[in-house]
Amino acid sequence: MANVSMTVNGRTVSGHCEDRTLLVQFIRENLGLTGTHVGCDTSQCGACVVHVDGKAVKSCTMLAAQADGSEVMTIEGLASGGELHPVQAAFREHHGLQCGFCTPGMIMSAVDIINRHGGQLDEQTVRAELEGNICRCTGYHNIVKAILDAASKMGDSAKVAAE
Repeated sequence: MANVSMTVNGRTVSGHCEDRTLLVQFIRENLGLTGTHVGCDTSQCGACVVHVDGKAVKSCTMLAAQADGSEVMTIEGLASGGELHPVQAAFREHHGLQCGFCTPGMIMSAVDIINRHGGQLDEQTVRAELEGNICRCTGYHNIVKAILDAASKMGDSAKVAAE
């Protein structure tokens, strides 16, 4: 059994789990944070994306023990003070979701994309960066619009904050 301790959404948490427990399982089963979804179990769909130490990670590819001592941000920790994160607000405004299953992973990936590129995003870059996230309901058009809108509103301050 592994004893893991990490900061999740700004709160220090710890727990015991089998050595083979995936980070996504630890987040969902041990912490009860079910916004991070399990879609494919093969690292293909992106529904499980979280941020570990500020970088987007598919949490189905990482063991919980590997995140020991790390800062983890899930979709539940993205909003602040009752206000949606700009990417969440843009997804709502531009109808960047349908069934919602892929949405948490898409949003977490989008935040990472904006943090790395700042306001200097174009449609081609967003589409290329989203290749690891699958949405079976949309044609990605509104998702891309939402990300571009959020990037323009967040500007290069997002990139500076990430550095």
